[in-house]
Amino acid sequence: MKKFTLGKSRDHLFELVPEGRIKKMKIGTKTLGLVRRGSECFVFDAFCPHRGALLTEGQVNDRNEISCPLHQYRFELKTGKVKVGYCGDLETYPAILTEAGLEITMP
Repeated sequence: MKKFTLGKSRDHLFELVPEGRIKKMKIGTKTLGLVRRGSECFVFDAFCPHRGALLTEGQVNDRNEISCPLHQYRFELKTGKVKVGYCGDLETYPAILTEAGLEITMP
């Protein structure tokens, strides 16, 4: 497991990732999506497991689910479980907001 830190502090991360906005980022060769809801952050594979559409162009609802812009499949941001649609679950990554920034754990 590898850990990466995004931002220089908690406040810096809040500046980098506005509330409810979906951000696209790269860690190594992985393209990831990031959403912040208050002090909780969700990091996930940026591509839909169904047809590979870019989830960072999707929408996040009030149940913390992201919807795919291609077929409106929905995935729970915390676990990656598919909630609407017929495909595998979305890969998610542990992310903890600390005073030093957002700590993301990658396999």
